[in-house]
Amino acid sequence: MNGAEMLGEAYWEERWQNSQTGWDIGYASTPLVEYFKLLEDKSIKILIPGCGNAYEGEYLHANGFTNVYLGDMAKSALDGFSKRNPSFSKEHLIHSNFFDLENSFDLIVEQTFFCALDPNLRSAYVEKAFDLLKESGILMGVLFDKDFGNPTPPFGGDIEEYLGLFQRKFLIRTLEKCRNSIKPRQGSEIFIEMMRG
Repeated sequence: MNGAEMLGEAYWEERWQNSQTGWDIGYASTPLVEYFKLLEDKSIKILIPGCGNAYEGEYLHANGFTNVYLGDMAKSALDGFSKRNPSFSKEHLIHSNFFDLENSFDLIVEQTFFCALDPNLRSAYVEKAFDLLKESGILMGVLFDKDFGNPTPPFGGDIEEYLGLFQRKFLIRTLEKCRNSIKPRQGSEIFIEMMRG
């Protein structure tokens, strides 16, 4: 069994069914909210892959963003979000593997999805994010700056690794220590903003 299969739909669905969601902070992450506040066009097409409870999606929806798409392999995650946010369009909830998505977006929001992927898929993630973005589209969010030493997610990394991965495809605007992480993650996050050329 390869990493992609090991961490597939059944794995994540089981984690949700057993409430093994230690990555879930219970609200929209501060670095992402501060970025969202700077966005003036509320009609831009936004994807949050591996969205989980999607508190960031909830924040965007509540603040008038009309074109937000949430993707996850765990149907339980999407069902839970839909229950909490009945006015959110069901058509914008995507029960799918990220690598199977076919669409184009102005903004992809990274929040604990990259660290959940088998590290062997990181180059494929970069390629897929690039392909899903419109020209001059943006990939933004936070990545871990930490080695967890785990055989299972989350998988960490560092600036040098991320630079090597992303600079082949993206114009890197920001790749630096996050200055406004939530308290439990202070010192262990990197903020990214990258543009598809």
